[in-house]
Amino acid sequence: MSALQLALESGKFGVTAEMAPPKGYDFTAQLEDAELLKGKVHGVNVTDMQSACLKASSIGLCIKLKQMGVEPILQMTGRDRSRMAIMGDFLAAAAFGIDSMLALTGDHTVVGDCKQSKPVFDLDSVGILKMLSDMEATGLDCGGNELATVPKFYKGASVTPVYEPQILQINKLKKKVEAGAKYVQTQGIFDIEELKRFMDAVDKANIDVKIMAGIIPLKAAGMAKFMNANVPGIDVPAWQIEKLAAAAAEGKEKGVKGLPGKVGIEMAAEMVAKIKDEGICPGVHIMAIGAEKNVPIILDKAGVDISAE
Repeated sequence: MSALQLALESGKFGVTAEMAPPKGYDFTAQLEDAELLKGKVHGVNVTDMQSACLKASSIGLCIKLKQMGVEPILQMTGRDRSRMAIMGDFLAAAAFGIDSMLALTGDHTVVGDCKQSKPVFDLDSVGILKMLSDMEATGLDCGGNELATVPKFYKGASVTPVYEPQILQINKLKKKVEAGAKYVQTQGIFDIEELKRFMDAVDKANIDVKIMAGIIPLKAAGMAKFMNANVPGIDVPAWQIEKLAAAAAEGKEKGVKGLPGKVGIEMAAEMVAKIKDEGICPGVHIMAIGAEKNVPIILDKAGVDISAE
């Protein structure tokens, strides 16, 4: 049983982080960050060519993390692989003790940096989850052939709480849970009340799944404005943007660098603390976007210590 599954199913506050493989094959920077995360989180998502941009494969970095004692969560998109290739990667991952995954449909290649690559989309996120669930239940591969050994994964999916009409996301979530998802990580949330409204909608729909609120530490007002304009499901409140801009102005006046980033860390920590203290949902997923070294700082400021639970 994975550390994340053990935490969430035993009623502990689940914490996950996220990192991307490099644009190349040197994992040194990622492993240095992972060393800081050891003992601080229950798992680390390894993105699968996020935004359709070519990187080293998720499974490679997952293996490295596992070997150093950090629990990896293998992200798998349907964009680049047939169902046979997807299942083959999961079987290979299981051989290295990787037992947590997160299914995604994936962004289309036209938005990425290798636009001539042909998308596959044999399976979407629901299809990936169902294929694994069927494999676990029957012991058969995607072609109906008997497997010599059958792995079992703690299966996850994603959801976007800030979306209109909300019922579309609720219906998608229901399909993912019916296909086998046991936990869900949300798109970045910046407003506690919006998170509460979404959690209420999930409860009213009688969907039984562990939901981990997505936390994105903001680095600057410009970053927040860009995400509001370009990232579906992101809604950074105006007051947070103003606070980041004020920090930048203060830093410029005093000749101090990095003040907006510190404010972003503080705001993220406040979100994590409120979510945990108020019991809004059973965990958080922190997406530091290249600043994974800040995750332990955020957790410390939020008073979250998984080793003490």
